[in-house]
Amino acid sequence: MKMTRRFFALLTLSVTAGLLALTTADSKPSAHQDFLAFVGTYTSKTDSKGIYAFEFDADSGKLNAKGLAAAATDPSWVEIHPSGKFAYAANESGNQSAITAYSVDAKKAKLTQLNQLPALGQDPCHLSFDRTGKYLFAANYSSGTIAVFPILPDGKLGEHTAVVKNVGNLGPNKERQEGPHAHWAHVSPDNRYVFVADLGLDAILSYKFDATKGTLAPNDPPMAKLNPGSGPRHVAFTPDGKYVYVVSELNSTVTAFQYDPGKGTLFQFQILSTLAQDFSGRNDTAEITVHASGKWLFASNRGRDTITVFSISPADGSLTSLGEFPTGGKEPRHFAIDPTGRYVLAENQNSNSITVLKINPATGALKEVSHVDGIPSPVCLAFLP
Repeated sequence: MKMTRRFFALLTLSVTAGLLALTTADSKPSAHQDFLAFVGTYTSKTDSKGIYAFEFDADSGKLNAKGLAAAATDPSWVEIHPSGKFAYAANESGNQSAITAYSVDAKKAKLTQLNQLPALGQDPCHLSFDRTGKYLFAANYSSGTIAVFPILPDGKLGEHTAVVKNVGNLGPNKERQEGPHAHWAHVSPDNRYVFVADLGLDAILSYKFDATKGTLAPNDPPMAKLNPGSGPRHVAFTPDGKYVYVVSELNSTVTAFQYDPGKGTLFQFQILSTLAQDFSGRNDTAEITVHASGKWLFASNRGRDTITVFSISPADGSLTSLGEFPTGGKEPRHFAIDPTGRYVLAENQNSNSITVLKINPATGALKEVSHVDGIPSPVCLAFLP
């Protein structure tokens, strides 16, 4: 009996100590969530000096300036390597256009140039990596070309492995569609194809990608066409890779496609406006992103100066508009979702500001929580992984 009582006394003491330890652990504040972000800007005809660094506090939703990360000419797109060690910028400077490689010093929030190569086309406006992180794709807007650069072990750009020029029938807009205009290039989820949004051709082009050689070859069929005069700008895949959404700059629409990974082809099934039916006036859509949860799609409107939120049906990928939400500034050329998936950060190019909008986890609705002014011509934001 004494042994039994002693046993239960020790057991009770052990359980009590364990519960106390759990309670103490649970009562401790969670680790503070701070993330480093780099903002690309236009330097021509502005006060900007290049790429700026910011610290984002995901607990409060506040963005804090860390200063100039690297002096650069028109770094309109900044892409961080998956390793977090390197960064790459598209210098959108006409005949002087280039792609620049940097090493990343996260502690000092600085970028150090490693090398710079010609973009092999005019006005590069988008960069992305293949799934292995060994190649960088550059979309050159004014020349309608796509260039592929290998990334060397030290982060420098190697000599290009491919350059292709988009070809096809031009759209009806004589002012904006006078030639091919590559606005976005990205590899498919399985790393077998590279898709290119061409504003001038009203098409999403499909190229076969050889990941061992870094080369591109036209797929069969070579493209998926959009409605004439659409002007496709950027593209977003769902996390499961089943559906693809294209935001079109010239007619302010989102076009939904089903993706066939076996053939690298797209099948259109829905078109929705990003604007309310009663809106009249000038608008150019810009960025499009699918939330990591796969529940929502976001698209930005320049002119209307809003972000439209769509719900995504898990059954068939179809979209339903949930409305527009103000970005608190003018010309939201780009926006990024923070690493926690709780915020949208919109860069308002013409009001020199970045607005932080919190995502309602139940509805996807956006609400402004903070705002930073005095950032000259911000047009791209990239978080350090």
